[in-house]
Amino acid sequence: MALKKKSKSSTAASAAGSARPKTSGRLRRRHASRVSQDKADAAPASASSAPAPTEASCQSPLQGYADFITGLEKEHRLRRIPSEDAGDRIDMLSNDYLGLAAEADRYLPEFHERFPDARFTSSASRLLSRANRYHIELEDYLGRLYDRPTLLFNSGYHANVGIIQALALPGTLFLADKLVHASIIDGLRLSGADFKRFPHNDPKRLHRLIAGLHGAYQRIIIIAEAIYSMDGDMAPLHELVSLKAEYPEVMLYLDEAHSFGVRGPLGLGLAEEHGLIDSFDIIIGTLGKAAASAGAFAVTSPVMKEYLLNTARSFIFSTAISPAQAAWSILMIEKITQLNDRRLHLQRLSRHMVSELSRRLNFESPATTQIVPLIIGDAAEAVLMAGHMAAGGFDALAIRRPTVAAGSERIRFSLNALLSEKDIDRLISLIGRYR
Repeated sequence: MALKKKSKSSTAASAAGSARPKTSGRLRRRHASRVSQDKADAAPASASSAPAPTEASCQSPLQGYADFITGLEKEHRLRRIPSEDAGDRIDMLSNDYLGLAAEADRYLPEFHERFPDARFTSSASRLLSRANRYHIELEDYLGRLYDRPTLLFNSGYHANVGIIQALALPGTLFLADKLVHASIIDGLRLSGADFKRFPHNDPKRLHRLIAGLHGAYQRIIIIAEAIYSMDGDMAPLHELVSLKAEYPEVMLYLDEAHSFGVRGPLGLGLAEEHGLIDSFDIIIGTLGKAAASAGAFAVTSPVMKEYLLNTARSFIFSTAISPAQAAWSILMIEKITQLNDRRLHLQRLSRHMVSELSRRLNFESPATTQIVPLIIGDAAEAVLMAGHMAAGGFDALAIRRPTVAAGSERIRFSLNALLSEKDIDRLISLIGRYR
């Protein structure tokens, strides 16, 4: 079709409109396009213009989550919170290694007498509100025990994630043991820093890694756990300290979550037991396990404490633990320092259990601590065995993927100082009957 010539009236209209500022052809085209799109957005969609429904779009938005749960059930990996009522079953689930949580009622009168004004909430981050004396007292008390500054965190998870992120300045490389806790892995991933994981408790491989990377980074931070929560074995602390002495850019980060309260003359952990507290740049202790409380702390240096206070996001942006919790922690740590007999008893129990597993059942365990795993190697079988344990009077947890690698599914026995060797012998007999 041929275009019609403009009429005189249309020409006049164009002339009248020419008084407005001219725009380029490109801008006019953009404007026209935008107007057209606006009209299209405003107009109701017709049946013919709407996309054809797919099978996925017809499903509930929750369907993917439900499918995931179904998949876990099929693989015998679905987790549920255990019931509170354990009856007369012996607790081998918790991390109450010294039995302080089980005996908490006996310490309540002393707590109320000493800390009558301890509030149950701090209501804000410590950087936003007035300093609370119980937070300060707890940090000061821990500082005197370690002879180094300490900084409180809300949990071990908060401590690891926040501190590792804060440490990740440019020029930083992290080297983490393959079996470190999920909180450390999450901290490494969130940090955006370079990191590598070395074979578990293999200082020779770690040494080769450092030798190959020596000079490429301003700082190399080695991360290990004093006691590993799934295998129940210990880090080679002296070898780690030797690496720091050999390479000046090396820093050492030690998570004592499962050793605070349990090892050392005062219960300060494995570094205390070996006389190596000052050799580690950062030591993480938790208050929710042997200390029968909640929260965590970092043992640092004056410079590092100031740095973390200003950079660790999990400290800056979290409401602090309650003053009451801090006060209770002071009381519990005081008790911990006086319970070396329980620590020694716990070590004897562990040696007895590992020895009897080997002697009576020909089962070798990697454990050298209060955590004793029984490797099953199959998720369904681990769940069945946990049920067998419960029926026999012991609460023990089936540990499955992703907490442990596929093929290493296990029952994790968490010993505590209130158990006796007779309890351990009963447990060994129960395991033997299942096998």
